Amino acid sequence: MARLLALDYGTVRTGIAVTDELQIIASGLTTLATKELVAFLKQYTSEEQVELFVVGEPKQMNNEASESEASISKFLKTLAKAFPEIPIHRVDERFTSKMAFQTMIDSGLNKKQRKNKALVDEISATIILQSYLYNRS
Repeated sequence: MARLLALDYGTVRTGIAVTDELQIIASGLTTLATKELVAFLKQYTSEEQVELFVVGEPKQMNNEASESEASISKFLKTLAKAFPEIPIHRVDERFTSKMAFQTMIDSGLNKKQRKNKALVDEISATIILQSYLYNRS
């Protein structure tokens, strides 16, 4: 089996999570500057087989798209063009940042460590991927 890769896309930083080859466990991979994202994904997919991109879909409480959806939609076109053989699936990402922050607290990270926004993005991507894994069966 191939891996699944999740993206918590942001205009500045993007958190990335990946499954194991059996698609059982979601783990944080990294957070990087969004401008480096496509190059990173090209390198990663040249080394690892990726079956699916799972991308967070930010929604407001009334289920409408959030204002950041415009930049994500633009990125999705770039992603589809760069990787036409890898499908893209969207997952509602409401509350993932809050869940990521709570995860950091629960795991005993101190206040300084919890201010690390890159870590929050990576954990958010992991939560997005776990959500996809849980709901696909």
